Amino acid sequence: MVSEKKSSVHLIKKYPNRRLYDTRTSTYITLADIKQLVMISDVFQVVDAKTNEDLTRSILLQIILEEEAGGSPMFSSEMLAQIIRYYGHAMQGMMGNYLEKNIQAFIDIQQKLAENSLANYEVKPFTPEMWTQFTNVQGPMMQSMMGNYIEQSKSLFVQMQEQMQSQTLGMFTAFPFGPDKKSQ
Repeated sequence: MVSEKKSSVHLIKKYPNRRLYDTRTSTYITLADIKQLVMISDVFQVVDAKTNEDLTRSILLQIILEEEAGGSPMFSSEMLAQIIRYYGHAMQGMMGNYLEKNIQAFIDIQQKLAENSLANYEVKPFTPEMWTQFTNVQGPMMQSMMGNYIEQSKSLFVQMQEQMQSQTLGMFTAFPFGPDKKSQ
C-alpha cells in the first residue's frame, strides 16, 4: 500500500551539478517547470539523486526567493524580519502552524467567494485574470473582511499567548527560584 502512494508522487531528482531531472518525463527541468507543477497542484517530491534526501522545501524556498526578487514581492522586509525572529524562539513551532492555518483560512475564503460568484455568473473556473477583475470590483469589501479576520486572529493569538504564560507561571510557583514576594 505504501508503494501505491509513492508511485502517485511526481519524483524529481536533483543532481550534484544542480540540474533537476523529472523521472516522469525523463527530461531535465528548471525551477520554472517546478513552479508550474505547484501551480497545477501536482504532488511532487524533489530528492537528492545521490542520498535520496528530501529537498522539496529547499526547492520551494528557491522559487519563493526568485519570485520575491522579481516583480512585486509578497513579503515586506519587516514581515521577513519578524518571521526570522521566531527561529529558535520557544513559539517557533506554533508560529509555523499559525501561519499555515491563516493561509488555509485565506484560501477557504477565496474558494467561498469563487463558489458564490460562480452561482451568479457563467460556470467556469476563476483564472488569475478573473481574480484581478473581481478584486478590483470587490476590493474594499474583501479588505474589510480580511481586516476583520486578521483582528480576530490576532486577538485569538494574544489570548493563547496569555493563557500559555499563565499556565507556565502556575507550573513554576511551587519552585523556590522565583522572586521573593515578601521583599516586594
